[in-house]
Amino acid sequence: MVAHWFYHLQHSSLEAVLPDILEKVRGRGWRALLKVGPTHGDSDVQLARLDKYLWTYKQASFLPHGSDEQPLAEKQPVLLSRSADQAGGREIVVLVNGAGDIELGGVQRCITILDGQNEQDRLVARKRWKQAKDQGLETAYWKQDETGRWIKPDL
Repeated sequence: MVAHWFYHLQHSSLEAVLPDILEKVRGRGWRALLKVGPTHGDSDVQLARLDKYLWTYKQASFLPHGSDEQPLAEKQPVLLSRSADQAGGREIVVLVNGAGDIELGGVQRCITILDGQNEQDRLVARKRWKQAKDQGLETAYWKQDETGRWIKPDL
């Protein structure tokens, strides 16, 4: 059964938290699909921006990844997409910017990162949370405290 984890951004940008999450995923030896949605403008532009950022976010390292529109996409440890409708043998799916649902067959964890300042992001996340709860799936909700640390409030 897929575990659904929700990360509610309140004091940081997606760029500030995404590399840490993906580094932890890679540390587990998992392959990830990162699906970018349309809630922050043109998803093509957002995908290109994240693609560039993941190569340059640290001076001394980078996060190996590629887009599903590039050759050998299936070999990428972190695959970026704006249109994927299935996980493609990945252990984890990360949904950002209000990305739509995806077929999660074989996935161990689905992470939704929502921007607390974006109403559409919140609506998409609430719907996904309700669906997961209604299906009896494991869910976890993390939000940022005033210092940007992740806390798991009692729900």
